[in-house]
Amino acid sequence: MKRRNFIQKTALSTGAISMGSGLSYASNLASSKDAHKFNLKYAPHLGMFENHVGKDPIDQLNFMADQGFTAFEDNKMRTRDVALQEKMSQTMQKRGIEMGVFVAVFLKEGHVASGDPEKRKAFLKYCKESVEVAKRVNAKWMTVVPGNVAAKVKEGYQTANVIETLKQASAIFEPHNLTMVLEPLNFFNHPGAFLTDSPQAYEICKAVDTPSCKILFDIYHQQIQEGNLIPNMKACWDEIAYIQIGDNPGRNEPTTGEINYWNVLKFIKEKGYNGILGMEHGNSRPDREGELAVINAYKKVDSFK
Repeated sequence: MKRRNFIQKTALSTGAISMGSGLSYASNLASSKDAHKFNLKYAPHLGMFENHVGKDPIDQLNFMADQGFTAFEDNKMRTRDVALQEKMSQTMQKRGIEMGVFVAVFLKEGHVASGDPEKRKAFLKYCKESVEVAKRVNAKWMTVVPGNVAAKVKEGYQTANVIETLKQASAIFEPHNLTMVLEPLNFFNHPGAFLTDSPQAYEICKAVDTPSCKILFDIYHQQIQEGNLIPNMKACWDEIAYIQIGDNPGRNEPTTGEINYWNVLKFIKEKGYNGILGMEHGNSRPDREGELAVINAYKKVDSFK
């Protein structure tokens, strides 16, 4: 499932929002006192549980908290109405939900490998806008994607152009203690993307050399792109600030594909990771039963001690 599919789904989730739907999430599954205790901070997204509680984002956030999820991510947060951002933030604070990533610069908005000054200017503009959004929703991390490879520009120059852009972006984020996380994308879903591998992201982060520029390690993307997940995570661990989850093939919840998520997540926990793991995947089955399957899958792969 491509990122745009998530965006389309979340857009549908909020396209006809009534700020107070009146739908009672509390009657579904568990109340907060029965919430499951997870080892790690898994972050669902809007649309993942709407068959249980409807399309209202506030009801969805409350439902997530009732199931024991202590984090949330929302790729589209930057583009949502300010009033909704504020209401979602208030709900998250009330329910003890930590805000994960939103996208500061989408793939189609990047394209800074070329060195084009206008593209760099646009990239930095999105970064500046994202600072205000981050403050509003108490976010610490924002996803950035440098865009596609540049035609007729040697690879070394492309890398230098990306590094210089990210240094300038870091100067925007660092005074606010915010971190942009670079997401390598796989060749199958995103042919032509500039940033594809974890060693490449590691090299760039070392060159930018700031706490405001780190790696988003998306396990789904890297299973396709390079495999060898635990050794590769270990090799670039000091630059990883955020992790996302999706099984392969299918980009659905853990246990539906080939990745041994019990082992991978156990490794992450043993490394002392205290950050967020974004559930950036679809549901393998439709309707309420499919949503219950997602919750049960996370309970299963998180069952390590």
